[in-house]
Amino acid sequence: MTLKGTVHKYSKDNIDTDVILPGPYLKIHDHAELSKHAMEGIDTNFSKKVSKGDFLLAGNNFGCGSSREHAPIALSHCGINAVIAPSFARIFYRNCVDGGYLLPLEVEKSTLEQISDKDSLEIDIEKNEIHDVSNGKKFLIRPFPPLIKKIIDCGGLMYYKE
Repeated sequence: MTLKGTVHKYSKDNIDTDVILPGPYLKIHDHAELSKHAMEGIDTNFSKKVSKGDFLLAGNNFGCGSSREHAPIALSHCGINAVIAPSFARIFYRNCVDGGYLLPLEVEKSTLEQISDKDSLEIDIEKNEIHDVSNGKKFLIRPFPPLIKKIIDCGGLMYYKE
């Protein structure tokens, strides 16, 4: 599977779920409406900048804070296909995978410095590789553990069968 999109870079560490989707919007059940508030705690125009299939590039421990599923739902429904970061809060990572919302792709910290905002990327999930089309560089993605890969391939935990 190859994904193509544009990078939206917010490389600060410890971006929490209150920033990804601020608390006042947790009562919204319409995913399209919820998506309008994605990343509003850090960039009020984020959802207007994103196109379907784009990528979010973030720092360490992305998605820390509460266990709300609203955060990955809002990101995926505004168009983000994958979040690329050196590490994720475990509950956010599992919410992404289990819900089939978006891919949490782990990379080396040095990768953040070499990819710029608005770069075009091609991501080959099978080869665990990111190709930055804008600068010609290639980066490795940490492979998914086998069980996580199976869940992703099924489209989420609801569709997973052993």
